[in-house]
Amino acid sequence: MTRKVQLLIAVLFLGAVIYVYSIPLGSLPPVGNFFHPIKGFWGNAETRELNGSITLNLDGLQEPVEIYFDERRVPHIFAKNDHDLYFAQGYIVARDRLFQMELQAYDAGGRLAEIIGPAMLNRDRNTRRWGMPYGAEKAIEVIKKDEQMWATLNAYSDGVNAYIEGLSPAKYPLEYKILNLAPEEWKPLKTALLLKNMTRTLAAGNSDNQTSNTQKYFGKQFIDKWFTTKPELNDPIIPPTREWNFQADIPLAPDSLFVPTLANALSPFEQAEGVGSNNWAVSGEKTQSGNPILANDPHLELTLPSIWYEVQLHAPGINTYGATLQGAPGVIIGFNENVAWGVTNVSADVMDWYEIQFRDESKQEYRHDGRWKETNFRIEEIKVRGRETVIDTVVYTHHGPVTEVRSSFTEGSEPVYHAQRWIAHDGSNDLKAFYGLNRAENYDDYVEALKHFDAPAQNFVFASNEGDIALWVNGKFPKKWEFQGRTVSDGTDPDYDWQGWIPRDHVPHIKNPERGFVSSANQESAAPDYPYYLDDDFAPFERGRRINDLLDRMENITVEDIQQMQLDTYSYYGEVLLPSLLEWVETDSLNSREMEIYNLLTEWNYHMDAEMIAPSVFRSWRGQFYQSIFLDEYESTPATLRYPARDRFAEVIKNEPDWPFIDDVETDMVETRSYQATNSFKTAISELTDEYGDFGDNWKWGFVIDNDINHMAFIPGMGEQDLFSSGSSEAINATRGTHGPSWRMVVEVGPEVRGYGVYPGGQSGNPGSASYTDFLEPWRTGELFELQFLSEKPQLSDKFPLKVTLE
Repeated sequence: MTRKVQLLIAVLFLGAVIYVYSIPLGSLPPVGNFFHPIKGFWGNAETRELNGSITLNLDGLQEPVEIYFDERRVPHIFAKNDHDLYFAQGYIVARDRLFQMELQAYDAGGRLAEIIGPAMLNRDRNTRRWGMPYGAEKAIEVIKKDEQMWATLNAYSDGVNAYIEGLSPAKYPLEYKILNLAPEEWKPLKTALLLKNMTRTLAAGNSDNQTSNTQKYFGKQFIDKWFTTKPELNDPIIPPTREWNFQADIPLAPDSLFVPTLANALSPFEQAEGVGSNNWAVSGEKTQSGNPILANDPHLELTLPSIWYEVQLHAPGINTYGATLQGAPGVIIGFNENVAWGVTNVSADVMDWYEIQFRDESKQEYRHDGRWKETNFRIEEIKVRGRETVIDTVVYTHHGPVTEVRSSFTEGSEPVYHAQRWIAHDGSNDLKAFYGLNRAENYDDYVEALKHFDAPAQNFVFASNEGDIALWVNGKFPKKWEFQGRTVSDGTDPDYDWQGWIPRDHVPHIKNPERGFVSSANQESAAPDYPYYLDDDFAPFERGRRINDLLDRMENITVEDIQQMQLDTYSYYGEVLLPSLLEWVETDSLNSREMEIYNLLTEWNYHMDAEMIAPSVFRSWRGQFYQSIFLDEYESTPATLRYPARDRFAEVIKNEPDWPFIDDVETDMVETRSYQATNSFKTAISELTDEYGDFGDNWKWGFVIDNDINHMAFIPGMGEQDLFSSGSSEAINATRGTHGPSWRMVVEVGPEVRGYGVYPGGQSGNPGSASYTDFLEPWRTGELFELQFLSEKPQLSDKFPLKVTLE
């Protein structure tokens, strides 16, 4: 072959490569563009240290703003007015987390298919049918009436857009290049969507349909046994010593309660085990310094970038530090010179499902209160990348949007329709609560701020430099008769409608209790003598009781003691259940290896530590044992049923050796508790062997815990997998799988406030930045950084290497 021919072939091949690399592949960008040395992903690599002074000229500011970045890249924003403060916050957060902000807003608005493609269509459809955009629009209507908060939201949006407008395609965040997208304008509605998305994350759990099915299938006594009766070890958030000095106005229940037919409702947004949080505050009477100490660690899905972003905001009337949500102005969890606050989720029943009777197939009218009422139709246009737009019509009753469900038993049966009454559909101005908390000086300011927070209901813990500690189970709670909404409600009967709201001063709260501390861990809100019904489905008692046990016996408490408490891995469930399981095992049926593992469990101290093997065995064994009791009965029906909580299960199974469910209905023999314990123990060992190999170090809990921190869009290579971690969903350190402490914070509130914190990730959302994961290892090992809370502007130094001036 001549040199000319070789050259011609090379040129043709190069031309083909250039052509292929220049066309998009589905939702992906042209490969050539992605690998372009300037416009492609190479442009996202950070190759220089951020230090010195930079001045940026931006339209929209009223006066100059100075931003000092500390050695961990946390911005400390010094502004001369509120507008510029929130403008700068929007600008800086967008600089570090723009794609994260936008992706969350796309998700909350039911628009993921628009940027990703058909794979996200069902999620988008469910988001629209659950009324997420509808609820955000209602929130904007309320916020617009508050001149202060509307100005705050617009200033923040203007700051985000100022960053977007100055962004060239070459500097688009990496994910935009992967998806071949451009950022779009940020509007206040997107912030409202993000806040409603938190309501979906924290207040979308419901079991109405499952409880109805369970009652229909197993009877009312089963419901009372497993869901009405609470474990003896329950330790509520507001202790029993709290007296209620008000007359409760509780609606009357209907004479006969509605029990619908067995059907399976749509539940597309399930909450994973371990979603919860801890917070507590101890009085100065119990601390070494004499100052109150507050701690908070919200347990959420762990992602890269993190759900949180650290910031300090300083302007006339405000100096606050803490964790903020990308896309929302202000600090959500944090402190100022005078007070500190933190949140955990309240398991309040603020979502009810109503069985609807339509007049005919047109769904234009539905039956309620003895007459036919008109429905409303909301047309949802769902854009799908690479496909035609999908039109979805959602029917609304006065309860809310309607979802179609099907009978579990009859093929081709008539559909059943459920309408959703959900707190997320109500207009609210929740950001005003944080606006007030950021500026609070004392307990009265804290209480005033909380009046503006409706949903998702949160346990707001509080401490001040005046020595006060407090906790409010705070939110907007529907006034209900006992167990209203536990099962699917009768949509034709007005007695099942929400009957107003629990008065604010009647919600559970406590200030400066005699025991010297307040705490919450998503457990029961109050003791049984609290007159209002909030829910029957709270977190198991384990974390809450462990926190209270520790605080009750601790004295001369230091910040370091509280930091160690946050890392506590003790399993109360192990203490309650394991000794009985070991007692029930028929040891003469175990082989030598099984006996070795059995003996290992007898010596376990109930701590879920990474280096231990016993937690792995217990976790697997307890799951197998639970399934051996319930699975045969629960799988005998295609209907979705509600499973009992593990803490109540441990209590019943220990006290009732002849409970009928212990026997496996699918076999001829009569299984005993000992048989089930022994068989499930063997099964657990087989399960671990299949998954992790022969018994040995690879069974250590740090491997089995399966602690993964994925990229928020699940882009491969941008997350961190298999972190060797301690903790468990039932421990204070509630690390488990992809969920865990998303922000650990400890604050001592005194003459000089001292704060400490960490989250798993880093300030930058850019995978090409050294600041993308630089907090990850300290978080894994339990280290907390001292938070640099400034009362005045610093000098450039090693601690504050970068100053950015916005003009």
